[in-house]
Amino acid sequence: MKKQLEDLFLQVQKPARYTGGELNSVTKDLKDVTVRFAFCFPDLYEVGMSHLGMKILYSQFNNEPDVWCERVFAPDRDMEELMRQHHVPLFGLESRDAIRDFDFVGFTLQYELSFTAILNMLDLAGIPLRVADRDESFPLVVAGGPCACNPEPLADFVDLFFLGEGEEVDLEVINLYKEHKKNGYSKKSFLRACADIEGVYVPSLYDVTYNEDGTIAAVTPLDGVKPTVRKRIIKDLDTCFYPESFVVPYTDVVFDRAQSEIFRGCIRGCRFCQAGFIYRPVREKSVDTIDKQSHDLCRSTGYEEFSLSSLSTSDYTKLEELLDRLLDWAEPEHTNISLPSLRIDGFSEELANRLNVLRRAGLTFAPEAGTQRLRDAINKNITEEEILDTVAKAFRGGWTAVKLYFMMGLPTETMEDIEGMADLGQKVVDTFYRNPDKPKGKGVTVTMSASCFVPKPFTPFQWEPQDTMEQLLEKQQHLVESVHTKKISLSWHDAKTSFLEAVLARGDRRLCRVLEVAHRRGFNLDSWSEHFDFEAWMSVFEECGLDPAFYANRRRPYEEVLPWDHLDYGVTKAFLIKENELAHQAQTTPNCRQKCSGCGAACWKEGVCVENR
Repeated sequence: MKKQLEDLFLQVQKPARYTGGELNSVTKDLKDVTVRFAFCFPDLYEVGMSHLGMKILYSQFNNEPDVWCERVFAPDRDMEELMRQHHVPLFGLESRDAIRDFDFVGFTLQYELSFTAILNMLDLAGIPLRVADRDESFPLVVAGGPCACNPEPLADFVDLFFLGEGEEVDLEVINLYKEHKKNGYSKKSFLRACADIEGVYVPSLYDVTYNEDGTIAAVTPLDGVKPTVRKRIIKDLDTCFYPESFVVPYTDVVFDRAQSEIFRGCIRGCRFCQAGFIYRPVREKSVDTIDKQSHDLCRSTGYEEFSLSSLSTSDYTKLEELLDRLLDWAEPEHTNISLPSLRIDGFSEELANRLNVLRRAGLTFAPEAGTQRLRDAINKNITEEEILDTVAKAFRGGWTAVKLYFMMGLPTETMEDIEGMADLGQKVVDTFYRNPDKPKGKGVTVTMSASCFVPKPFTPFQWEPQDTMEQLLEKQQHLVESVHTKKISLSWHDAKTSFLEAVLARGDRRLCRVLEVAHRRGFNLDSWSEHFDFEAWMSVFEECGLDPAFYANRRRPYEEVLPWDHLDYGVTKAFLIKENELAHQAQTTPNCRQKCSGCGAACWKEGVCVENR
């Protein structure tokens, strides 16, 4: 097969997606290997190779002498056609062996529109889609990542899900597999044993029944498994595994730089933000750890840029001290530091001065809503005065380009809130021209981007309806009509893809059949506009007898059993209900460092939950 692959590489547009052999990739002698793990990213190479979680787990697994983890990405259409034409199964980049012969085939679930790519990759690998059709001769299909917080639309296809952070629980499952393999492997007994590990969810060991109206009646545990599965977290990030090197691609990828994780979680509690709740509590790395890991990565990869990765970089408690330490070696080594995820209220004059030392690009901020009432309703906890003060600091520091991220269709939103986005953008433009020190001969560029609100599990808005596509299109048009200057450029997300995302985000197990029918019709890579066919998707729902609006556009009562209610991410349902009620009153909740709101994440007794406040 390997010679056959070489011939195929010459016929595709981007062969570097499939060849492997990059700097710092790992190959092992099969005689030394007990467990083979195919780490599958259900999207194209250039997207998957930008993902930090894959880099961490790939290196950690391969740090085990008898485990060989290989990378697998979804092939683009040209490569897939050749693979099917020549009967070439999906393969690992490192060995080019068929992943059908591996022990584990693991998928990272980063976004819902990748679900069809998962089924397509299993089919390309020659692995039956459904758990019920796979015996001991097939690999175990496992999955984790943020979308695993509602795994039900994939429950019929995945043997087990990892809930929460994977560095510890993944290896516990691999080590348990080694024991079972040594003592006589039985898939059924192995999965039952896995279900006793905290953070492991085996969907085949839970039965779901439905009411006549289509809502869930009950989720019943089988074979004595625990009724609720709690996520795993890493308690000490300073001692947790982190790679000293990354695989360096031969071709352009989305984020082609080193990445240094500085903390996990978020203190803010924006009510629409799933990541802000499922990654609680906030746990920081020390300055020493971040400094060493950053320098090690730049040395081992040759990258001349690295980013500080987190959900809200400016909330790192020792950011200025950290930047001083990093600049001590980054400046003389001509290495740029990127600071994504800056909050508006975290952009100080001191930070602006430090950023002046770094390569300057446009600054990005996320007001999310156009009026103070709606910003309070979503708990953004920033004022218009803070927004304009922040952009004024940036303009005084020499910036001339600002990106503003908004969300459209938020609960309680009105057309006045839509107009507020345009008004705020205009005030940012006016702030630039009122700056007496603005660069001569340069104008300002304000880019406004509006995504469509998608209600997500484990957020205070998990019960809220998504706006219909007609409502979202009306709001998009109203925003266009509300902008009256060419200094502002507008963009927005497609309401059709956001609708499908909402359906899959809050779906139940009945969507497994929808996904299977979609796969049979050739649906794949739906997050790419050139592959997404909305009308075809709607015909699949019609064939399956399901109304997608039932999942996306319906307000759910607090007492309804939600598809993910048997999973525990630490934040209690009572807290989420309280936050939902406060949203409808446009009342805010302080961030975790100002006051503990009793969300439930203190159950781990780690991070911000035990800091001295």
